[in-house]
Amino acid sequence: QVQLVESGGGLVQAGGSLRLSCAASGGTFRYYAMGWFRQAPGKEREFVAAINWSPGSSYYADSVKGRVTISRDNAKNTVYLQMNSLKPEDTAVYYCAADRPLRVGVRSRPDEYDYWGQGTQVTVSS
Repeated sequence: QVQLVESGGGLVQAGGSLRLSCAASGGTFRYYAMGWFRQAPGKEREFVAAINWSPGSSYYADSVKGRVTISRDNAKNTVYLQMNSLKPEDTAVYYCAADRPLRVGVRSRPDEYDYWGQGTQVTVSS
């Protein structure tokens, strides 16, 4: 059983930056592809970015490409989401998720991930 805990959310002005962290425990972290999703009020949860377990290739939603970087530190069992040039439409609760171990490729649908954190709020003011 994998436990995920997000941190790093907060209130930031448009154009600003935030780095979200997701600490994992309870599994062999390096074998899990990891994803970040977000959910704004009244909207469905949507894919933001994902990183494979090996060799760590990353993938991004078109809406954040060029502004967001996902990375992982397997020694710290942590995945990060660096967000730059933030926009008000980035306001949402951000969730990290873990796929099942050693699964080939990455996925962008929430129902394809097995483990979820509790989320961290990101609010971007205009």
